[in-house]
Amino acid sequence: MTSLNIPKRGEIWIVDLDPTRGAEIKKQRTAVVMSCDGLAKLPIHIIVPITGWQPSFASSVWFYNIVPTSKNGLSKESGADSLQLRSVSRERFIRKVGILDAEQLEEIAYRVALCIGLKPV
Repeated sequence: MTSLNIPKRGEIWIVDLDPTRGAEIKKQRTAVVMSCDGLAKLPIHIIVPITGWQPSFASSVWFYNIVPTSKNGLSKESGADSLQLRSVSRERFIRKVGILDAEQLEEIAYRVALCIGLKPV
């Protein structure tokens, strides 16, 4: 992976999440990069996996609905699953598919904060 291909905050990538255990989200899927650029000395990035949207997700505060656009590269209505937040090796990143705007990224970060017990200001 060249420096031009290093995942950046807000980008959506196809990420290989296998092998997994238990209820962890599985397989190759899209994920949004949440870690700040240049934060880690190790080639690891914090991601929030994205899955196909289900109407039942609307009642779960950790899901953020994402409508497909040419900018984000998604092919269907999707949900960022903040409860599945994880750090993964850069080796798991396959290809970039798009990017979210700053407002969308903040909405996902807000849901991550709720999952880890931070109170909104």
